Amino acid sequence: MRLGIAHHFGWAVAVTATADHRVADRRRIELVEPGVAAAPIHHDGKDLDDTAAADLVAKVRASAVRAASAELDRLAAELPEPIVSMSLRAWPPDFPADLATQRRVPYEARADSVMYRQVLAELAETRGWAVHLYEAKEVERQAAALLGPRAQEVLHGLRAALGPPWTKDHRIALAATIMAGRDTAQP
Repeated sequence: MRLGIAHHFGWAVAVTATADHRVADRRRIELVEPGVAAAPIHHDGKDLDDTAAADLVAKVRASAVRAASAELDRLAAELPEPIVSMSLRAWPPDFPADLATQRRVPYEARADSVMYRQVLAELAETRGWAVHLYEAKEVERQAAALLGPRAQEVLHGLRAALGPPWTKDHRIALAATIMAGRDTAQP
């Protein structure tokens, strides 16, 4: 099984598919515990000094580890086969790690999102799942090109077959699993 994630602040759409692109599961997963700030850098920590903001980010990150870990464990336990990979939206490899820089434009608008993706990548790696990164603006087009004539059925036909919800997030997450399969198949 391949898991594709389309994340947001504090939650994500998770689509799990088989090697032949059949959706085995789709769900919303929580990436932070209830009552915990979902955007500690972009929103909630904006008016805090660096020390207080660092404390808030540490609390949110720890909450994200606990919440996402529980969600991933629950998902894995409910699937008929083991998960082999997780696909996440790519982040810049040179994204700054220090909080003072992350709090400045242009990083502050992306720092929380990068944190969630990094937490998910770490959790996947601890479970032995391969981590694949994708470009959100390109992955659906790339998967459609790979699927050829089956693209409409696989990416869009599922709304009729599975019923709602089947949104752009679901399509992106599924497309990411398709591309992860291609990446895995290459020597």
